[in-house]
Order: sequence, then C-alpha cells, then structure tokens
Amino acid sequence: MSEEEGESSRCSPQAGAVTVSDVQELIRRKEEIEAQIKANYGVLESLKGVGMDEPLVDCEGYPRSDVDLYQVRTARHNIACLQNDHKAVMKQVEEALHRLHARDKEKQARDMAEAQEEAMSQSLGQSEGLRPPQAFAKVNSISPGSPASIAGLQVDDEIVEFGSVNTQNFQSLQNIGTVVQHSEGKPLNVTVIRRGETHRLRLVPTRWAGKGLLGCNIIPLQS
Repeated sequence: MSEEEGESSRCSPQAGAVTVSDVQELIRRKEEIEAQIKANYGVLESLKGVGMDEPLVDCEGYPRSDVDLYQVRTARHNIACLQNDHKAVMKQVEEALHRLHARDKEKQARDMAEAQEEAMSQSLGQSEGLRPPQAFAKVNSISPGSPASIAGLQVDDEIVEFGSVNTQNFQSLQNIGTVVQHSEGKPLNVTVIRRGETHRLRLVPTRWAGKGLLGCNIIPLQS
C-alpha cells in the first residue's frame, strides 16, 4: 500500500459514524491529491513538454538523451499512483455523503414525528380563542436534495421561528442570513405553519451541490 493509500484509509470514516468533519477531511485529501497530480504534470511539462504517452526512445530505439529519463519515469509513476488514489478517495467521498444523508434523513424523520406529536399536544391544549403564532416570512421555493428539503421544509411554509429569529426581533431577511452563516454544520430549530398546523423542524445549514447553505428561497411576509 502506498503512503497516499494509507492516509486515505485513515481518513475513511467507519460505517455508521460519518460526520460533516469526516466529509470535509476527505474533500481536503482529494484536493491535496489533485494538487500533487498537477505538480507532477508540471514536472513533465518542464522537460520539453513530455507528457504521459510520448516515447522515451529515439527513432533508432535508443534512450532519448534530450530529457532526464529518470525524472520522466518518476513523474509518470507518481501520476499513475495518484490517479488511483484520487479514484479511491472520490469513492469514499460518495459513500460518506450517502451515509451522512441517510443518517440525517432518519434523524429528521424521528424529529418530525416528535415535533408532530408535540404540535398535536399543544393544539389540543389550546383554548378555542387563542391566536396562532405570528409568521414573519414564507418559503417560496426549495431545491431537491438541498439541506432545506432534507429538513422537511415545504413551499408555502410560513416561518414563525428560525433559530434565534422570531416575529418580535425580525427586521429583514438579513437576520436569517446572519443566523445561517454562523450556524454552518449546526442544527437550527425552525418552526413553521403549514396548512394551519404548527411544525417544528431541525435544519442544518450545510454546503451541498447547489448554491448557498439552505437550498431554498425565503421571502418576508407583508405586514
């Protein structure tokens, strides 16, 4: 096993124990390997533009004397090994993301079930004349596979609470943006009103394949 493969194995998260930090470490390793591949291609380029496939013998079958053959062979060998390491770490990234999303979905399902039970209990305990909580913003679009989608947010959800932001202290969407930027990778309690019912969700702002940390668009409600 090469040094790169050994380090990749050490970085590989164990099944069932994947965290956001594990994924970030794998991505860091991927970028490191890519930088090493680029550096070795730079070595080849500096040797009169020799690439991975150019012959190292002249037309008469003798070793070329115009390039450093040892450097060429070493760089080519390094590139081949690093490309294998890159494939391996990319597979680990894919598997880690899959397990992370699966774990989050299971946890979200449990949280949603508990939240629905709590909301139902609160609803039964409310007197008939009690006013529902006041919403200050609304979700008007959600990207599939985004953190917002995984959290269970839906289009037309009216937001009553978003982390520390509520009706009493909400001034503009910048309040929500600030909370999101300071909560990357951390769960936020989000309370919404959906078709007259209150739902309490757990949303984790996370970098994903799309734009932003949420993958949804929120608009303020008119006063």
